[in-house]
Amino acid sequence: MSVAPSWPNGQSHPITDEEARQIDAWWRAANYLSVGQIYLLDNPLLREPLTRDHVKPRLLGHWGTTPGLNFLYAHMNRAIKQRGVEAIYITGPGHGGPGLVANTYLEHTYTETYPNITEDTDGIQKLFKQFSFPGGIPSHVAPETPGSIHEGGELGYALSHAFGAVFDNPKLLAFTVVGDGEAETGPLATSWHSNKFTNTETDGVVLPVLHLNGYKIANPTVLARIPDEELEALMRGYGYKPHFFVGGFDDEDIIEVHKRFAVILDEVLDEIAEIKSRPEGKDEPRPQWPMIVFRTPKGWTCPKEIDGKRTEDSWRSHQVPLASARDTDAHPRGAKNWLPGYRPAELFDDDGRLRDRRVGTGGHPPHECHPVIERRPGPHGPDPAGLPGLRGGRPDPGRHRDRAHAPPRDLVPRRHQAEPEQLPHVRPGRARLEQVAGHLRGHGQAVERHLPADRRGRLRLAPHGRAS
Repeated sequence: MSVAPSWPNGQSHPITDEEARQIDAWWRAANYLSVGQIYLLDNPLLREPLTRDHVKPRLLGHWGTTPGLNFLYAHMNRAIKQRGVEAIYITGPGHGGPGLVANTYLEHTYTETYPNITEDTDGIQKLFKQFSFPGGIPSHVAPETPGSIHEGGELGYALSHAFGAVFDNPKLLAFTVVGDGEAETGPLATSWHSNKFTNTETDGVVLPVLHLNGYKIANPTVLARIPDEELEALMRGYGYKPHFFVGGFDDEDIIEVHKRFAVILDEVLDEIAEIKSRPEGKDEPRPQWPMIVFRTPKGWTCPKEIDGKRTEDSWRSHQVPLASARDTDAHPRGAKNWLPGYRPAELFDDDGRLRDRRVGTGGHPPHECHPVIERRPGPHGPDPAGLPGLRGGRPDPGRHRDRAHAPPRDLVPRRHQAEPEQLPHVRPGRARLEQVAGHLRGHGQAVERHLPADRRGRLRLAPHGRAS
């Protein structure tokens, strides 16, 4: 029996009213910067009355999922600061790109990466203009977004990437938002089972957050329409313990909404810390890892109705709610009522700098600076993989006839022999272990210890296996 490495879980305390107000201010700032990226070409902080000329000539982007992503990001910052958690943030609904750009800008990481996007009024204007603009940045959580290891637009691979990140990183928490539209894809539905291959001693933790905002681009979503009891049974069948949160559908004070979610997040992180502290032994029951079902309105905080049609909590807020903000009389008026509602003058000073950074991660590395995802040189940079080059890997037609996978079989052992515990091997489902990963036979196939072993003995199954 062995004990897992110490899981970072510093002293935590119940959220105070002041902390909730700080989180709400951060959320409003992130929401404002997100809306600004979609709409504004000029007048970034609304220092003068908004006119059509301040709006981009072509509006592109996705608002619907973004406010939920910003809400979750702000609350995870509190966990990083209080507990010292090593966390990354994976955005399944990656078309919420303006939210992740906004948060990394608020945390200074964006300016650190792109010094021309300064932390002042001019920098905010450049930040807004470049979004979905010729010569600028994409509307998704693209590779150039600090901290991105998952672009998100392809939908379905958030959990796969999250589990890949935490394997062999025993102190890492992958906070992974799964969109309810994305949850209807085959890859995502399958990847819930990745928890069967995690080891509490050698691997980190994936915390899935199923973001139920109710709608895809033009239709309701399935998981948002089934009863909570059925959804809970589904998640428990996958091996998770769901925690349900609902907010934003009534007139509840937003500070109370923040406080309620903070309580749930603290409970979940305490459960994770307790599971990670258990001894790893064959008699231990398989843990039910917690996950969060996060139900909020689609397009949260946007106008409730546009052109007489419901917009917030509707598929109509999926992309650009005021799509004609430059071309009609009604939509510019809607923008004038919407954007000032975030009260940017309270959030940014006269020079355009954020007034209060206390919700940032402070001295702790933020989500986007963990070595697992950091690609820039510097103190947070990754360790080189040390993989051998591909020279000499060309197949010999006489020796490798009809065996396209033979060169990798020859390539990988050179690295594996040097450091066998540093290179897990994931093989295609139809590839035989002895063909693709013969060099790993002595290390076994990874399998959760509570699953039945191979009765015929043809394969060696082990919780510490290096192939799957």
